Amino acid sequence: MAEQLKNLYSEVYIEKLALEIKKSYKNFESKMFISSIFNTSWQDLELKARMRHIAITLNKYLPFLYKEQLEILKDIKKDFSGLEAMIFQDFVEVFGLDDFSESMKALKVFTQDSSSEFAIRQFILKYEEQTMEQMKIWSQSSNEHLRRLSSEGCRPRLPWAVALPKFKQNPSKVLEIIELLKNDKSLYVRKSVANNLNDISKDNPQLVMNFVKQNLGSSKELDWICKHASRTLLKKGDKQTLNLFNFDKSNHINLTKFCYDKSVNINENLTFSFEINSDEKIGNIRIEYAIDYLKSNKTHNRKIFMISQNEIKSSSKKFTKKQIFKNMTTRKHYLGKHFIAILINGEEILKEEFYLNDTCN
Repeated sequence: MAEQLKNLYSEVYIEKLALEIKKSYKNFESKMFISSIFNTSWQDLELKARMRHIAITLNKYLPFLYKEQLEILKDIKKDFSGLEAMIFQDFVEVFGLDDFSESMKALKVFTQDSSSEFAIRQFILKYEEQTMEQMKIWSQSSNEHLRRLSSEGCRPRLPWAVALPKFKQNPSKVLEIIELLKNDKSLYVRKSVANNLNDISKDNPQLVMNFVKQNLGSSKELDWICKHASRTLLKKGDKQTLNLFNFDKSNHINLTKFCYDKSVNINENLTFSFEINSDEKIGNIRIEYAIDYLKSNKTHNRKIFMISQNEIKSSSKKFTKKQIFKNMTTRKHYLGKHFIAILINGEEILKEEFYLNDTCN
């Protein structure tokens, strides 16, 4: 079983944090700090709650003005990186909202080899104009972490983060940042640009389609951004978006030799295979499969999965896939009738039923 993310904050990690603070602030009460972290509620806290608990405890044991606290934290940040280092940004989010200038300087430091994408959003909500101007400045930085932050931080629907309702409604300020970064040399940054556009497509699909129309064909890198940014629209089978990427022709394609498990047990795989063929070159094609999962109320909920999205230069091709039916925290499977469907260029070509059984049977 995979280690839970919340366990990134292990006893070893907190002891290292206390040790580094002690080097910078000699009167730091290390033992009391560690004891306060691992209080009676610690085991019940999930990842972000643990981040917040550590940030609040840091404030308690650093009895200085905010600016002086930041100097200590900036000094030790160089020894911490990755997701777990977001405790520093969380500190700014909680205690720095009334000091825009010092907080921006701190987030600039803390985003290195980590990310300030969550913390910056509270500043966007409180100081929209000032923060977005700062993001424009960062978008022109020589440092890819800052350039990436300028895009990632203003995504309207950033996962795990508070949404930005104004930008969901009108993302014009976000698109200004995207225009500054769309030709960025860093893949790290370009991925953020594409994800930002994909967020925008969920509320303002036409704006993203317009972006694709204006930029598709400009460069290999921009083509990748356009396609990755359009993944939600493509998955929905949006005709206009499919046409933009030449996924508009499927009448010449035949689907044959479809074989699948008509019965599958919990914790086992549904295996299926099929061939596509044509009297001519198959060409540009997007192939997906959908599972219509049975719900507790006896209705079905469709999930779509990618099989292939590229140009096929031959006149036939075979595909074999499998889908695991294992209960997880994010999905519970219900016994009974489910459906599998194959989609080509957004069109459902076939749909068949199968049954999910208990492993005890």
